[in-house]
Amino acid sequence: MEIGTIIAAVVYFRKELIEVLQVLLGSKNEAYRKLLVYVVVVTVITGIIGAPLYLVTESVKGISLGIPMLIVGLVLLADAAFIRYSRKRREKGINSRKLENLSLGDYLLIGIAQGISALPGVSRSGITTSAMLLMNVEPDEAFRLSFFAGIFASIGAFGLTLVTTRSNVAAAVAVIGLPGLIVAIVVATVVSLFLIDFLIKVAGKSKIIYLISALGIIAMASGLLYLAIGL
Repeated sequence: MEIGTIIAAVVYFRKELIEVLQVLLGSKNEAYRKLLVYVVVVTVITGIIGAPLYLVTESVKGISLGIPMLIVGLVLLADAAFIRYSRKRREKGINSRKLENLSLGDYLLIGIAQGISALPGVSRSGITTSAMLLMNVEPDEAFRLSFFAGIFASIGAFGLTLVTTRSNVAAAVAVIGLPGLIVAIVVATVVSLFLIDFLIKVAGKSKIIYLISALGIIAMASGLLYLAIGL
């Protein structure tokens, strides 16, 4: 659930969030000031692009489940290719980039990519990570920045969902009940914490390429299966 994902990211990045808050209160830490600017720009652009896309796609019915799964698979396979490309560039002596090397223009492009993730089947972390890998950002840094920006994008998406589909949310909560909702949030939080930690740590290792490729193939196979059986 989205709430669990948000809680997990807040817990994982609690140090960074506290430092960013201190910058807002007057801290002169340049590294976290840049992180604050990154988050603000990316989040604003995401909202400008993502909110209208979400509202339009919500009004369109009858989209096959197979199509979003195929898109997810393609994005994951592209991620694996971009990571491999980034590694090859590093082996040739071409330095990868980190947050301190990114410009305002880069933030805008990342925000646009994140906004596009409002389309059905597009992975938010996948497309933003892909965008940064194309910018030659180090894989582990790309995952870290993607998950961090995702905190604010997820909060916005959750709020928009509550406003636009309040009756659906209320009906879902009524079906599973408060105890079921709490269990679902706790499970989602624990799983998301594990995944964030795992992906950021493994991003700097060669096995991340094989992992993401395998997930991409599984997603595409699932999408083809859904299309074949008409779902």
